[in-house]
Amino acid sequence: MSGTGGSVSTAVVPPDLDRRYGRTRWSRRRTLALGISAAIAVIAVFAAWVVWAGFDGTSKDLEVRDTGYVISGDDSVTVRFEVTVDPGLATECAVQALSEQFEIIGWKLVSIPASTERTRGFIETVRTTSTPNTGLIYRCWLP
Repeated sequence: MSGTGGSVSTAVVPPDLDRRYGRTRWSRRRTLALGISAAIAVIAVFAAWVVWAGFDGTSKDLEVRDTGYVISGDDSVTVRFEVTVDPGLATECAVQALSEQFEIIGWKLVSIPASTERTRGFIETVRTTSTPNTGLIYRCWLP
């Protein structure tokens, strides 16, 4: 029969071609075993991270919030901020003043003593080298 008749031919792939290109039963089993091993490893790492990060109970809670600033003159800015930390913990904060070009023109380290209150407000004045545009908290940490 010639032309576009209705017969469909099915090609049979010789077994040696399957072996040549890695399509054996053993290679499929190895691929499946590697996939399962990788999935178990990912689950184990994720579970260890959850235990380490979430359930250890030793992490301290520290939050800082800028509440405002007042430009006190050409050489200083007054920064208002709140610190929320577990009672009984001292804190250190870095307060900074910035110019219009966002350059740091003033910097002050503030030691906050431990207290029985969880949230407290503070006001700090930072001296600057030129006219400030803003004042804010750079960062706070537990010493």
